[in-house]
Amino acid sequence: MGVTAAGERQRVLRRRGLGFWLVAAVLFLLMLAASAPSPLYVIYQRMWGFSPATLTAVFAVYVLALLLMLMLVGALSDFVGRKPVLGAAIGVEAVSMLAFVFADGVGWLYAARILQGLATGAATGAISASLIDLERRPGTGALVNSAVPTAGLALGALGAGLLVRYAPAPTQLVYVLLLAGFVVTGAILPFIPEPVTRRPGALASLRPRLGVPRRGRAEFLVVLPCLLATWALGGLYLSLGRSLVVEILGIANPVAGGLVVFLLMGSGSATSVLLRSSRAVTAMVVGAFTLACGVGGLLIALLLPSAPLFFAATVVSGFGFGASFLGAFRTATGLAEPGGRAALVATIYTASYLAFSLPSLGAGLAATHLGLLPTATGYGLALIGLAVLALVARWLRRR
Repeated sequence: MGVTAAGERQRVLRRRGLGFWLVAAVLFLLMLAASAPSPLYVIYQRMWGFSPATLTAVFAVYVLALLLMLMLVGALSDFVGRKPVLGAAIGVEAVSMLAFVFADGVGWLYAARILQGLATGAATGAISASLIDLERRPGTGALVNSAVPTAGLALGALGAGLLVRYAPAPTQLVYVLLLAGFVVTGAILPFIPEPVTRRPGALASLRPRLGVPRRGRAEFLVVLPCLLATWALGGLYLSLGRSLVVEILGIANPVAGGLVVFLLMGSGSATSVLLRSSRAVTAMVVGAFTLACGVGGLLIALLLPSAPLFFAATVVSGFGFGASFLGAFRTATGLAEPGGRAALVATIYTASYLAFSLPSLGAGLAATHLGLLPTATGYGLALIGLAVLALVARWLRRR
């Protein structure tokens, strides 16, 4: 009997491990798909002739659709289970990849990005909660939640840039490859364990609401400036990063547009791994300070202009991005009460994605009327201000 029980326990642990890494793979694919269009925007602009404002609008509709689903179904997996929500999201994401493959105008881009946003928003709360539910060692879920999105965003942009430069069918191939990935993960999903027991309240959970426990709201407000600064920086790179490289730094190679996103997100992901054992507060403070320094370097690089300094400052900013988000995410998820983890995660990502989309949309409109350099300068100063606010709020909280 003891041998049988031990064998059953090992089987359960293996299935939980499979489930954990499959969910991480879905998160990685979603982030690959989110940043893959970034190096292609210049090609789309050349093919269909649209302004920087339209470019950022195409980016923003993705995030706004994502936010809508986060607010509507962010807590749904706490009631119906993680797997049904993930399965539906993977299906919608696959349809969005097909829309990109067959796109022949700006309208198709809007449709594909909206579908992408709906799928990612539906999946976000379920993925983040599943990773914590299925982790075998405490802290692994938070580490993957913070490191994998930035790694996916980094490799999606760089990989798409390389395919644009060196592979055939640049506006189709990347989406075909991603579609194959979603088909494979969707096929494996039924075989992983479901960590949540179904319970009543699913319809009531669809009512949009913030999910921060009352006892943790003061701490969440301290974390908020870090979330806003990091994701607003990411939004700038994903929407206008390619334009900054081409128009201000004068680098026309399509790989360069993906490279800057890769450097920012890649260094952020590496930092999350390097600081995985550090205290959350330490990561936040170090991250906010480094982000402010990195963005200052970016502004100097754009004013000179200097491509080497721009790339170096991007790496420094990415370090700040990764450290800040790791510390902020750990702190915020630690505020969750039993049965409310997905709702809290949805709230974290709602704040993050608002910072990801609205400032970059405003920057696109401003760039059309004021020019890229003045817009980037104002944006950078605002980011530095948020980072300083994060440091001050943390200091006041500890007094």
